[in-house]
Amino acid sequence: MRATLRLAALTISLVLSGGQFAAAQNPPPPQSGSFTPGELVREGHRFFGTVSRGLAQIVEAAVSRWGQPNGYVLGQEGSGAFVVGLRYGDGKLYTKNAGDRRVFWEGPSVGFDTGGEGARTMMLIYNLPATDAIYQRFAGIDGSAYFIGGFGMTALASGNIIVVPIRSGVGLRLGANIGYLKFTPRSTWNPF
Repeated sequence: MRATLRLAALTISLVLSGGQFAAAQNPPPPQSGSFTPGELVREGHRFFGTVSRGLAQIVEAAVSRWGQPNGYVLGQEGSGAFVVGLRYGDGKLYTKNAGDRRVFWEGPSVGFDTGGEGARTMMLIYNLPATDAIYQRFAGIDGSAYFIGGFGMTALASGNIIVVPIRSGVGLRLGANIGYLKFTPRSTWNPF
């Protein structure tokens, strides 16, 4: 019982501090190698298809908070959780001036979270100095609440690099968790 209460307190404090972290980020001025909101929305509509009605609003919210990204990932992922969860995905990283690259991601999570989902994912990447810099762990807080389908945005960070996953998922998911995503150049089952 004590362990459950401690986990609840930790999750709540991290959710509250995570909101302050995301709100503290000021958008940098646009750079020549960055993507405009119009470019991101066009690619998102092409990728997500008919479920992208809210995509423009989510992209606008991300750009107003963090500025224009200098990279983005289009891919798919699957995840499941019952207190402890796992997420696996793959896609392609697109940049304007450093080329494109195939990426895979995996990661554990822990929190008050249960359910499973399959999602198409667009990840906006901010302050990426080089394409190889994506291959590391990005920590953050995630929350999900949907039945059958959903569309949402979270933020993960590692140093100055910010990754903002925008997911359009199908499944049943409810809860909040803390965790990380580890990006790799090859597929692996090891989330650690």
